[in-house]
Amino acid sequence: MPRRSKGARLWLRPARRDKTGKVTQRPIWLILDGGRHIATGCAESEAQRAEQILAAYIAQKYRPERRDRDLEAIDVADVLSIYLDDCGHRQANQERFRRRIARLNEYWGGKALATVTGATCRQYVKDRGNRGGARRDLEDLRAAINHHAKEGLHRGVVRVVLPEKGQPRDRWLTRQEAARLLWACWRTREVQTAHRGARKGSKIETDRYPLRHIARFILIALYTGTRPGAVMTSSYVRGPGRSFVDLDRGIFYRLAEGRRATKKRQSPTPLPPRLLAHVRRWARLGTVNDHFVEWNGQPVCSIKVGYKRAIALAGLLGKITPHTLRHTAATWLMQKGVPVWEAAGFLGMSPAMVEQTYGHHHPAHMRSAVEAIAGKDRRQSLAISLVNTAVPSKNSVKSK
Repeated sequence: MPRRSKGARLWLRPARRDKTGKVTQRPIWLILDGGRHIATGCAESEAQRAEQILAAYIAQKYRPERRDRDLEAIDVADVLSIYLDDCGHRQANQERFRRRIARLNEYWGGKALATVTGATCRQYVKDRGNRGGARRDLEDLRAAINHHAKEGLHRGVVRVVLPEKGQPRDRWLTRQEAARLLWACWRTREVQTAHRGARKGSKIETDRYPLRHIARFILIALYTGTRPGAVMTSSYVRGPGRSFVDLDRGIFYRLAEGRRATKKRQSPTPLPPRLLAHVRRWARLGTVNDHFVEWNGQPVCSIKVGYKRAIALAGLLGKITPHTLRHTAATWLMQKGVPVWEAAGFLGMSPAMVEQTYGHHHPAHMRSAVEAIAGKDRRQSLAISLVNTAVPSKNSVKSK
């Protein structure tokens, strides 16, 4: 009886040695598929990357059956695979999209489409441990199932139940807090420990300023209200994947070149004069190479570590994420009395979103209602005072 194949899997090939025992080739990860050995190019310490390559290999090799079947016979993994093949190229952030699909496949793979119910969706949210992240994952699952139905591959009704949206964050920075944060980023020096000499073991400040790229990030985000991703790709040199800043005209084209426009509304916006002076000086003096947010001359993919350190150094309390800077810009615009439709165009939001989330900061928010109530109260108080003057009190009548 022939042996059944175990399917594609990872194998860590041990190190190879010569006759003297010297290592000639270090351990590497390989994909075993039947009698084939497929190289991943990953060393022993790159197990996570090897798993991603294995997942991509399996997805490319496997092609789900495309025909109308009963819900009990359709694997959710097939639905996700079809959605990935047909609609994956439309996603603005391919890496995050594939991670979400991988999480869904890990949980729902091997389960029939008929098992997608309110109870199983709530269990997924519980197992995920992150309500917001689980909601985003389930939105992809819902889109995959809807696409599967539109393709005519199933006819039954499958509903994905989403958890409730979280409360919007109302944390924003005052101008004093923003100044403290910028000052902490700009003046903080790198500290190293001396390992020799008379000062061995002591902490020494160097001439390096490790958080100044965070300061540039904060300035651009605060002055334009732009999302963190577009700020980190901002550049005064046009190129694929870059958000272009036109230094001559003073316009920030927030949608990166080659990216598809989404509902995030990354519309172009003019740069405020102060910020325009900053970015022109950074480019003129060679402070940056081509991206405004750089570390050691290279564009930055993530600022989480440096930003968290800057928040701690500034002594700011509360949950302050990079996205808080966008909330802060919107709040400041409302506090200054900028019309809602104009603030929405500047920030790249819908007027309804600005009104709903930040409208209560506007000085004219419900002002007409307040004045109407106040006017009514004044008339009532005046009428009451006139009545009291015209009608004598009981004490005055008795005295007469």
